[in-house]
Amino acid sequence: MTTAATRPTRDQLAAAHGTTIPDVIAPGLDVLFCGINPGLYSGHTRLHFARPGNRFWPALHRSGFTPRLLRPDEQHLLTGWGLGITNIVARATARADELTPDELREGGAALARRIAEYRPAMVAVLGVTAYRGAFGRPKAVVGPQPEGLADTPLWVLPNPSGLNAHWTPDAIAAELRRVREAARSHRGPSTGTDSRDRFG
Repeated sequence: MTTAATRPTRDQLAAAHGTTIPDVIAPGLDVLFCGINPGLYSGHTRLHFARPGNRFWPALHRSGFTPRLLRPDEQHLLTGWGLGITNIVARATARADELTPDELREGGAALARRIAEYRPAMVAVLGVTAYRGAFGRPKAVVGPQPEGLADTPLWVLPNPSGLNAHWTPDAIAAELRRVREAARSHRGPSTGTDSRDRFG
């Protein structure tokens, strides 16, 4: 497997169009993060949020979810901290705006089924525009949503892509800290593991 440190060529990126990457998921997670869909860099490396410049991994660490800054090729460590990653749409594209409205709606329905199966304590969707399209909620804004998904509390977070210049790394980390605090309050002792034992 290509590591995130190995930069793919232009041809390799083009070949990654339409590929999929496995979820990082397990039953009973504290937070399941949900991206829009993989970019070509992630499709090539088979790693989530792999493109250099993506703010997901630094913001995750700054928010206190992980004890150190992880590399994309360390994504398998997340489940040990009660965290996971999936996507609304599985196929890799160069830009999220290549996705069709039908793909987003179908992806939203598939995400609801995944949540019902794995039962995370909270879901955090990274991208408000995609969330609006996938779930037919055109007025949704970043933050906790009044409607959950599959009986699970849901937050919408900023898209951490480097193309999203409206949100700084510190602002994204601040939103993640809000999710972290909310997740700590949602995770009860019935699972046998309190989320505070996992991420502070």
